[in-house]
Amino acid sequence: MIGGFFDKYSNTWDERELKWFETLLDEDDVDIMAWALGVQPAPPLYEGPMMDAMRRLDYVHVHR
Repeated sequence: MIGGFFDKYSNTWDERELKWFETLLDEDDVDIMAWALGVQPAPPLYEGPMMDAMRRLDYVHVHR
């Protein structure tokens, strides 16, 4: 999930957004997933347009 998000959107990110993502990577994957899926609130540091994009899950490719 985290890699898919990076792969789809990172080429459009500015320096601030890249820093946000780098900071996010210091968190536990389980916590990031919970925030992205909306089962736990994200810390205020991560709330905003980047977390909103992660929550949309339109970057996860489903193989059929």
